[in-house]
Amino acid sequence: MTIQVEWERVSCSVTAVEAALRWLAGRQDGGPLRFLRYAIEDPASESAAALGALVRPTESMTAATPETRALAVWGLVLDEISRLGPTESTGSDILNAAFRLGGVEWEPTLDERFGQLRDLPGVFEVPPPTTTTPMHTAWRRAVSDKLSPCLAGKLEMLARDGEAWRTYVEIARNSCPEPQASGRRPSPGGVQPVFLERQLVAVEMRCRTAYRRLTVRNAVARENGVDGYRARALTGWTGDLAAIPVKGVFGCRAETRPGAQPGDPLTVDLRFPKPLSEGERHEFVSVACDDDLDEERHWVNVDIDHHGIAPRVVDGEGRVTGGLSVSITFDDCVPEACWWYAEQTDHERVIRPPAGDRRLLEIRRGVVEHTFQGPCRPREEYGIAFHWPQSS
Repeated sequence: MTIQVEWERVSCSVTAVEAALRWLAGRQDGGPLRFLRYAIEDPASESAAALGALVRPTESMTAATPETRALAVWGLVLDEISRLGPTESTGSDILNAAFRLGGVEWEPTLDERFGQLRDLPGVFEVPPPTTTTPMHTAWRRAVSDKLSPCLAGKLEMLARDGEAWRTYVEIARNSCPEPQASGRRPSPGGVQPVFLERQLVAVEMRCRTAYRRLTVRNAVARENGVDGYRARALTGWTGDLAAIPVKGVFGCRAETRPGAQPGDPLTVDLRFPKPLSEGERHEFVSVACDDDLDEERHWVNVDIDHHGIAPRVVDGEGRVTGGLSVSITFDDCVPEACWWYAEQTDHERVIRPPAGDRRLLEIRRGVVEHTFQGPCRPREEYGIAFHWPQSS
């Protein structure tokens, strides 16, 4: 259905679009698509305030999910970047770096990404510049003179015609394929070569910290010769992340080694009884116990550093047979509120949802649990966060 959204309410000037693009490119903790989705899902979030000029026009897609609306905006941005002609190659390269495009493993900060362009032949003068000043100059020119005016005009038109967004949704999907029903999708480089059909995480809390964390994993090898799984148990606390020792319980044995850099947490390899062939399944169980009960924890987190986790499957008796399920048992110290989070930054996940929000979880007899409905994506994080009562 086509609907005209009141333009005065969603109007976005070129300046507002430019500010949104600059904010989006400056994120260090994730790609643009995730922040576009956050902005739509949570109108009170920082993302929504910064990206309103980009996401409000998608209200003309009256029946679309937040994910589809985010894809529509991202597809529009990708389409406009692709329209830069051969004479504008520098601007195109700058925009690719700013928005993490082109199949490059980009660095977190914008300045670091611009620094990577110095190694690309033909982008800037020879020899390459010694600073990133020329890149920042080209970025300002590309986003203010080219990309922002084009997007502002398109957004005005699209805010009046929801059907016109369809093309851009497909552009985004083709550039970043959606997970299939099996949970399989092309995974970024560097992830562990396993896909998990099921992961169960059971955490026992003591004195506001995660004392014991039992994890059951049902893995499928994504290549030949997979002989283990790299494990780290991390739980959030005020100021940092801390690793807790991991041990093998079933289907694996633990081998501990130092982290990559001095001061990094220890790395634990859970070795399988024999290497797995591609497509071969294996169940293994690990446990992590924390004897340091002094630090207050604010979430239980699952880092998807592999090919992902399948969508939720529950049998006739209510048992979780597929997907990611997290349960937490509290002692006498019970949080004021618990909620699940998915694909959020450390800052966003600790913001308590408002009353009635679907993410809020009920604590029953000291236990809170949640099974994630859809597939869990590579290089994202999922879990349960909580808010403790104020100390007297």
